[in-house]
Amino acid sequence: MITKEKVEKAQEKWANGVIKIGTLKDNRSKCEKFTSDFLDELYAFQLAVVLFKPTKCEIEQFRPTKNKALSYFIAGENCECPEDGGFAINPWVSVRFDNHNIILEEDRAIAMGNYYFTNLSEEEVKVEYTFGYKIFGDNLRIDLHHSSIPFKH
Repeated sequence: MITKEKVEKAQEKWANGVIKIGTLKDNRSKCEKFTSDFLDELYAFQLAVVLFKPTKCEIEQFRPTKNKALSYFIAGENCECPEDGGFAINPWVSVRFDNHNIILEEDRAIAMGNYYFTNLSEEEVKVEYTFGYKIFGDNLRIDLHHSSIPFKH
């Protein structure tokens, strides 16, 4: 059974990974390796269909493959999606999840809320998210990731 604590631990691991990616931005090979491992560990790309709609995408809004997710997180010369700027290499100094609610099922959880990204200038960016988690073996993996900037009039 998936618990709230397991979801929160997965969120913490995701947040710490995003922060770590930013610290590696000046060492491209280490950054690529870490981000690839991050995606393998936290997402279900190699195990199932993943619905991934990142925040800052206009042309290619949906990223169904690991390589397209990698492009979003770290961009680069050979990235799959030319519009990408490397969301995770910003860098961010903190990432905080604020769950509105979590639906728990035996082998699935869905969390929705806001997460907050703090940059080097201590400016905080609020983003809305929905993450779906599924158990594969003993590990929770993300198979649904939707992020968006809050609507403004």
